[in-house]
Amino acid sequence: MSLNWLPREGGLKNHDLWGDEWFGTEAPSIIYELRPLGDPKGVKVEGLYSAWIILNNPAQFNSYTTDMVKGVIAGMNRASMDRRVVAVVFTAVGDKAFCTGGNTKEYAEYYSSRNSEYGMYMDLFNGMVDAILNCKKPTICRVNGMRVAGGQEIGMACDLAVSADTAIFGQAGPRHGSAPDGGSTDFLPWFLTIEDAMWNCVSCEMWSAYKMKRLGLISKTVRVLKEGDRFIPNPMIVTDRWVDDGEIVYGEFKGGEEAKKAREFLKTAPVDFALLDKEVGKILWTFTNLFPGCLTKSVDGIRMKKKFFWDQTKLANRHWLAANMQGEALLGFHAFNTKKITGKDTIDFIKYRQLLAEGHPMDEELYEAVLGRPLAGG
Repeated sequence: MSLNWLPREGGLKNHDLWGDEWFGTEAPSIIYELRPLGDPKGVKVEGLYSAWIILNNPAQFNSYTTDMVKGVIAGMNRASMDRRVVAVVFTAVGDKAFCTGGNTKEYAEYYSSRNSEYGMYMDLFNGMVDAILNCKKPTICRVNGMRVAGGQEIGMACDLAVSADTAIFGQAGPRHGSAPDGGSTDFLPWFLTIEDAMWNCVSCEMWSAYKMKRLGLISKTVRVLKEGDRFIPNPMIVTDRWVDDGEIVYGEFKGGEEAKKAREFLKTAPVDFALLDKEVGKILWTFTNLFPGCLTKSVDGIRMKKKFFWDQTKLANRHWLAANMQGEALLGFHAFNTKKITGKDTIDFIKYRQLLAEGHPMDEELYEAVLGRPLAGG
């Protein structure tokens, strides 16, 4: 074979902007791994890989700290610039959560009341979403558990999602002092009907993976619970398609005694991601057997529609979210951060609305009334 094609002066150039300092195995961190690609029979392909970008903060449901945001940006850039990488798998450690959004402890204890600091944090967050949308490799969100709030948003920035059927999906912003303006208000209307997008954004309801598959948010739902040698569906979910008063309830959560029994079972049920990883492997193998340039152009052509609305609003949202750190976010994140003390993870919404209706200023008296304790004690 002729080697005349090799670049002169010492080989290929390195286009990666980031070093290894943003990756690590000690939580909280981002793990970056190259995993050899395999064919459907499990035979490894020499010199080709998938890049796994793994959120590693399971003790806090893989919520991302400031340094973890930097790690995701670094990982997406590295995968994008690595000629050996066919696609990116974005996932997390453990079986409880993909990601529950920003780290509320960090929000409450550092960013609340520091509007300028949170504005700079939002520049990094926007950079993380941009890094996913601009990665020149297809991105697969491997949903291993809860995908909530900002976790939902960075998951939707990915090109495809394959989910464990134990995962739940939803937003938390209006309940905890924010708005889902890190992508959900931009992306959800593309995936769902406008009213489903509206209710998912504002209600803070949690929806099952089966429901999200039925509504078109994700590509595939996979069983991960085992009973003996057999994979079984999540017992919390109505998995038969039936109609009650005109409503299709397939994918809704069970209630009453059935739900109680299911929760008890889930506490000790073995979790096995073999089928989930098999589905991810199928997608990776499909990508491998396509022209890479044509694949990248096709992916970017679809992404442009999401990027259009994201780019229209991300700067205005950045400024509002920063300003809100002096307002309702201050209350919401402190309430969540002190739930072990107060027994509640939200403020007293009725009292808050009553005080606002009276024209009460946002002051220490209001804070204590709606939080149930002085703000300074948080």
